Amino acid sequence: MTIPRIAWAAYAFALLIIVLDQLTKAWVLTGLDLREVGRVFVADPIFNLSWVENRGVSFGLFGDGSARWMLSVFSVLVSGFLFWWATKADRRLLITAIGLIMGGAIGNVIDRIRFGYVVDFLDFSGTGVFPWVFNVADSAITVGIVLLVLDSLLSERAAKVGLAAEKS
Repeated sequence: MTIPRIAWAAYAFALLIIVLDQLTKAWVLTGLDLREVGRVFVADPIFNLSWVENRGVSFGLFGDGSARWMLSVFSVLVSGFLFWWATKADRRLLITAIGLIMGGAIGNVIDRIRFGYVVDFLDFSGTGVFPWVFNVADSAITVGIVLLVLDSLLSERAAKVGLAAEKS
């Protein structure tokens, strides 16, 4: 199988996210000792670094850790699908979205396998608007999904414009 040049960009984005995610987690684990300290006040109450062991998924679902391996396998399967999808994609925005989601998923899988939980530490809960604590991988997944939706909307619009031009 020949991997198109544009697909390598998705893999580079994924690798960048994995490295950034794991480096920031290593920093909060060893550099800040956040596990021991619990919380570092940065710009209280707007932003702090807080230690959270996320054993489930969003909103505490499966929070008892019972789905550790199921979530890990699911994330690896999703990443495999995204790896394949990148070989078929031909739009830069789509490639960026795929890379961000793939990197975020793999970054969190590494935690689940290593620790049995995902290390979350970016805490904006003091704002009262966003109560969840998250990490770089979660951010990449979220931005990737937004870009995926945006790409879908833009490509639909371009297809309609092209169809209208053909009809005239």
